Amino acid sequence: MTPHVVVIGAGAAGLMAAAAAREAGARVTLVERTADGGRKILISGGGRCNVLPSVAAPARFVSEAPRGLLRGLLDAWPLREQRRFFEQDLGVPLALDETTGKLFPASNRARDVRDALVARVRTAGVSLRFGLAVTSVRRDAAGWIVGSDAGDWPCDRVVVATGGLSVPATGSTGFGLDLARALGHVVQPTYAALTPLTTTPAVHAALSGVSLEVRLNATSGRERARGEGGFLFTHRGYSGPAVLDVSHVAVRSQWPGAAPASVCVGWTAMDAASWRSALADARGRVTTAVARHLPQRLAEMLVREAGVPDDRICVQLRRDERERLLRVLTEYPLPWTGDEGYRTAEVTGGGVALDEVQRGTLESRRAPGLYFCGEVLDAFGPIGGHNFSWAWSTGRTAGRAAGA
Repeated sequence: MTPHVVVIGAGAAGLMAAAAAREAGARVTLVERTADGGRKILISGGGRCNVLPSVAAPARFVSEAPRGLLRGLLDAWPLREQRRFFEQDLGVPLALDETTGKLFPASNRARDVRDALVARVRTAGVSLRFGLAVTSVRRDAAGWIVGSDAGDWPCDRVVVATGGLSVPATGSTGFGLDLARALGHVVQPTYAALTPLTTTPAVHAALSGVSLEVRLNATSGRERARGEGGFLFTHRGYSGPAVLDVSHVAVRSQWPGAAPASVCVGWTAMDAASWRSALADARGRVTTAVARHLPQRLAEMLVREAGVPDDRICVQLRRDERERLLRVLTEYPLPWTGDEGYRTAEVTGGGVALDEVQRGTLESRRAPGLYFCGEVLDAFGPIGGHNFSWAWSTGRTAGRAAGA
């Protein structure tokens, strides 16, 4: 008998799961609380949608699971095959951003990605039910019953692709996390990840809008993270890929009993020796020499914070002034005090523990016939398409297994 699979959530993982379950031969119903689905796809990458990274980075994923288990789930659908799916099966050509190594749709339109996925599941014969909120998922003698605003759907298997708690404006409610807990699953503590950091008072508000490429190191006890790339001063604090990639260390350091996190910035790729040489060879004011490598307003602030007089010229720079300046240029302690939370977080950290699901199928070990995929699981990667890759891969794995 053909199994009936209900997929809850039409985000990246859910759309992929629905398509895979249908291709595996199941009758599939995809239920989504928003009117059109794929809202995070639409807003990602500034409306361009960073579909995939060009190089996998399993070592940079964050999870409480053993590294081998995490890597196995990522390797289930290699990047080259994912790219082939988008370009050949969906007809969405991808273009490489040479500077960042990110893959975007050649059209630079996130809507093309979302619409192609929706068309894929619709053409495959999936029953799409938009604008309906799932209110319950319960077992019965025959399988499962998914309750919604429009009544109940008896089914054989359920795929939970409800996402986490990030960007609630896109429809995230944490329903899947609550469901997992109610059914006895271990759910790792959740938190906002890949989120901007804030500082109170806003000591750098005057630099709002200034952006540059930096190196960041965040440390809290034994936890460490490194970020490289774009950094943006905001009215409330700091954003940009480099900040987002280390933000989880800062966020988790605010938990009871955690060690306070330090976040240090190297404002350029130059180390202390390179800066020392540049200052020794420079003529004129120190601020002018620093501003050759940094935005003017930032250069002025750093020289001032190093205690170097505004009119100091390079050849008159005292040893103690030089050492203080080198420190703020290469190991600047970022004065963060908080974060922007789930409102702007790219993803949710924590989630359903990976050892709660079968490695090859993502079926629950506690509730046979129930599958988890995407952001609801305890894993996230860095900025750059890695979290979409996780969604595509785990959605496909869960959908294929549920539909077989």
